[in-house]
Amino acid sequence: MISFFAAAFTALFVVVEPIGVVPVFAALTRDRPRDEVRRIALRASVVGGLVLTLFSLGGRLFLDALGVRIDAFRMAGGLLLLLTALDMLRAKQSSCRCSAREVEEAQSREDLAIVPVAIPLLAGPGSMATVMMLMSRATSPGMIVGVFVAIGLTFLASYVVLRSAEPISRWIGPSVTAVVQRVLGLVLAAMSLQFIVEGGLNLLNRG
Repeated sequence: MISFFAAAFTALFVVVEPIGVVPVFAALTRDRPRDEVRRIALRASVVGGLVLTLFSLGGRLFLDALGVRIDAFRMAGGLLLLLTALDMLRAKQSSCRCSAREVEEAQSREDLAIVPVAIPLLAGPGSMATVMMLMSRATSPGMIVGVFVAIGLTFLASYVVLRSAEPISRWIGPSVTAVVQRVLGLVLAAMSLQFIVEGGLNLLNRG
């Protein structure tokens, strides 16, 4: 159970990637007061955590209603995560999150917390797919609780990072951010391939 929790937290933290969100968040909140930036970071982290919690609870029922096998979804989610990992390996903002135009339009909004920070920068398609795949692998109540704890810790870390996005952005700089993205991208690529292989083998075995 401990190893499953460690894997769940690692997967979620890598996919949510709050460090990679720092440059975008700092740009979006550049001209806002520090207290407002902290409130935006808190609301975004809470909303993002709630969204992933809801997906982890109701995702399987949604797939069953559509007649989609969980292993087919696991393969599709793995492919989505692989695309995200490839963007990270090239130190690019994931194309599965926000486009440059969406980020530019968001700068004129009064409320940034829910869109685009919570969704899709933090709780994007990749993280939604990840929690559903983790829940499909949870075979005991303790493992299910472990997924929820991993979600909570991931977004607690996201809040801590985002509330200090401007000084962090100045301190680490683009070169360090690129190195961190590439390392996390390599980890995510390995995880995504594992999801794809597991889903494919299960589909073959079950016919």
